[in-house]
Amino acid sequence: MARDPLAAVSTVATPQTQRIPGRTDQVRNAAGGYVFAKDLWTRVEDFLILGTTGGTYYVGEDELTAENADVLFQAIASNGRRVVDLLAEISTAQPPRAPKQRPALFALAACYACGDAKTRQAAKVALPRVARTTDHLAQFFGYYKHLGGKPTARGTSPRVGRSLRTALASWFLTGTADDVAFKACKARQRKTPQGEAFDLRDVLRIAHPVADWPRRRTLFGWIAGNVSDDQARDELPAVDRFLTAKAVTSPQEAVRVVTEARVPWEFLPDAMLREPAVWDALVDTVGMTALIRNLARMTRIGTLAPMGDATHRAVARLTDGEALLRARIHPMDAWLAMRVYASGRSRPNPRAKGHRWIPVPEILDALEKTYELSFGAVKPTGKRLLVAVDSSGSMGQGVHSGGSRVGTAYEVGCAMAVMLARIEKDGVHVIDVDMSVHASKVTRRTNLREIASWVPSGGGTNLALPFKWARRERFEADGVVVFTDNETWAGDSHPAQSLDAYRKAINADVRLVVAAMTPAGYSIGDPNDARVLNVAGLDASLPLVVNGFIR
Repeated sequence: MARDPLAAVSTVATPQTQRIPGRTDQVRNAAGGYVFAKDLWTRVEDFLILGTTGGTYYVGEDELTAENADVLFQAIASNGRRVVDLLAEISTAQPPRAPKQRPALFALAACYACGDAKTRQAAKVALPRVARTTDHLAQFFGYYKHLGGKPTARGTSPRVGRSLRTALASWFLTGTADDVAFKACKARQRKTPQGEAFDLRDVLRIAHPVADWPRRRTLFGWIAGNVSDDQARDELPAVDRFLTAKAVTSPQEAVRVVTEARVPWEFLPDAMLREPAVWDALVDTVGMTALIRNLARMTRIGTLAPMGDATHRAVARLTDGEALLRARIHPMDAWLAMRVYASGRSRPNPRAKGHRWIPVPEILDALEKTYELSFGAVKPTGKRLLVAVDSSGSMGQGVHSGGSRVGTAYEVGCAMAVMLARIEKDGVHVIDVDMSVHASKVTRRTNLREIASWVPSGGGTNLALPFKWARRERFEADGVVVFTDNETWAGDSHPAQSLDAYRKAINADVRLVVAAMTPAGYSIGDPNDARVLNVAGLDASLPLVVNGFIR
């Protein structure tokens, strides 16, 4: 009998290297398999949370950035106000949804440069909420120059109109005069993303903000160089503390101004920041982000030591859940800090000598708690969850947070799986998956520091396997969570088809959450399935989202 080619056509089990018959919404991923295209707004959200630093296993950083920038500009053309609302929500959420502000600041600059009048108005209102520091303002300004500027003989110059002046002025007019003075004293000068010098004095001259109170008028004059230090310190406590700190010449004086005047560490001369006694005083007053970033320094110079008083006080702050949420500490910041601190060495400047220290066990334990608490309070669902972490070769690609590598996609996926296991306690089973299903090392008692030594098993990817495994093992799950880069290509059926088969055989109501580790623009999750949710894998609200969706 002659072969009938029509007999090979199936909507039940289709090889992943082919489209499911009738599904025109499938696209080819970088590995050669077919997956579902994400909609425009899901792609924008992925970009704002995941960023594009480092690229993916298959796509370089520049190409991935260009692709996501195109998506962003499409969204701005479609509904710029919605883009502004989304980036502002992600930027100001508690806990913070994105590890870093750079994508949101780029998107805000793009909205201002390319959006319509309503979009620019929304961006103007959002600017002081999103660009909260001088560094943020420098990033916004640098991005805007390249998106909405004009070419000059020396490079690019911003197009300065009334709208931009008003937007920049709002940064100087939001909060009390002393609040703005504090931000200005912490950092008057920064670099734009393009490496250009950025000075608040220059921005003030562009913006021409109109002072609403005498104190603010004094502040503007001081920044511009038209008001003396003595006059400014008489009216602005932040300036007084700044000038007092800059005049410090001994550790004893530094300790006094820190404890009595509550001077922030950024105001002190560099020489004082090498003194153990000064950091002993700063442990109680320094901001939470600065505390986390300076743990290695404090250990290296001897401020933090096993069973020391300063160590106990640092641990108390690092494990204060409410303070962590107020400080907008993202779990990936805590994760990165834990990895760096545990390594006992760093070399921030490749041309300078590296630093070494012996990690204090109490601090390491506290950082693990910091990671857990930075997700906020999440109650267990009481449901049964199957968590699958993609352990294929492409998951060995690095994941970055603000330019710093926090680990591989596999490591970060395992760390997020640990968090789900700790929340759900005995209601979670974790597996690894590549070309087969493997037992995972993840449990709710997993020490997060162990994960730094874990590597993906490598090889190809078949993300239909979690559902096939669950069906074969008669595993009754209420929800499945998959951490992946969505580069699946192997197997004789698509993940969506295998999920459908599991529903028909085991649990018709099971829900699927696909946590993307890269902003690639596609997913194994069927967009037409109301019981499937696509999220960004670095979203700090992920446990809460999973919790609500599975419920």
